[in-house]
Amino acid sequence: MRLVIARCQVDYVGRLTAHLPMAPRLLLVKSDGSVSIHADDRAYKPLNWMSPPCWLEEQPGVWTVRNKADESLVITIDEVLHDTSHELGVDPGLVKDGVEAHLQELLAAHPTALGEGYTLVRREYMTAIGPVDLLCRDATGRSVAVEIKRRGEIDGVEQLTRYLELMNRDPLLAPVAGVFAAQQIKPQARTLAEDRGIRCVVVDYDALRGTESTDLRLF
Repeated sequence: MRLVIARCQVDYVGRLTAHLPMAPRLLLVKSDGSVSIHADDRAYKPLNWMSPPCWLEEQPGVWTVRNKADESLVITIDEVLHDTSHELGVDPGLVKDGVEAHLQELLAAHPTALGEGYTLVRREYMTAIGPVDLLCRDATGRSVAVEIKRRGEIDGVEQLTRYLELMNRDPLLAPVAGVFAAQQIKPQARTLAEDRGIRCVVVDYDALRGTESTDLRLF
């Protein structure tokens, strides 16, 4: 992973155009080829980014990042304040707590809890950026990627969004719908999910374990 802190301006040219005026920013270049631009706010969300597959061309004072759709990020660098690279190695991935792991197991055994006519294709469906909790098919045969959390927050929606973006490039899977399943889903996460066409499912853990009513609340 390469971390560059620089005074720069950024221009995006593609389906839309966007401009970030000259200011100090963090440029993050990952080994998967992605490039993202960050300010010292907005938590983890970048100001702009280019997802892989994309290609970085460096010229003196100018970085140009292009993708297959011929979209580009042009980063004009006035001054480099810091430039360092680190080899992080293979990440072991997110280790789910006991409830999340058990929820995944229960929903894999009872996929109709996620939607009528749902069937399981496989658990831990591997993508280039990590495993999707469940890959299912709905009653029409469409592929569905399911992300499972104990408590549904915005970062879980962002994670599922990245999976969907990648999976929908695969002609053997596309179109792929998304389901965000959790025991609780925060209002902000629900709003973001629904804005991105992701369906939210609130799961009753005890009901799935068979200790209470088998009714699930679907929203």
